[in-house]
Amino acid sequence: MHRRSTLRVLGDAVIAALMVTAASAAEPAPLPEKPFAEHRIVLQLSDNDAAKQGLVISVANNLLKHYDPDKVAIEVVAFGPGIDLLRPGNSHRARIESLVAQGVRFDICLNTVDTVERESGKRPEFIAAATPVKVGVGHILSLTENGFTLVRP
Repeated sequence: MHRRSTLRVLGDAVIAALMVTAASAAEPAPLPEKPFAEHRIVLQLSDNDAAKQGLVISVANNLLKHYDPDKVAIEVVAFGPGIDLLRPGNSHRARIESLVAQGVRFDICLNTVDTVERESGKRPEFIAAATPVKVGVGHILSLTENGFTLVRP
């Protein structure tokens, strides 16, 4: 009996250690550019609709007002027709640049850019504030797996 109780205690200790490891692995890693961020939001934009573009920008702006800009990490991921938000002639450009200055990141899907170039024969231009990511949806998945909450306004 003594041997069984020792094995049971040992087994319980291993399970407890695994639970602690799993809990710490689920906690998101600190962001180098936002080390004090308590909230992480990724805003998806896959539409070329001016109203939706404005809504995404308003949501990002409202989050910055509600939380201290250092306490919230916001990424807007544009893919498909949503990349039009990040073209130089977009009417929201000044608002985007203001948000970038406050720490909001605007990502553009290079897979979409490549597709547009292949179909039109011309590579689309986008603003310097846009951060290229290889696959927009893949980037959203990676962000959500690392503690970001996905919001699709």
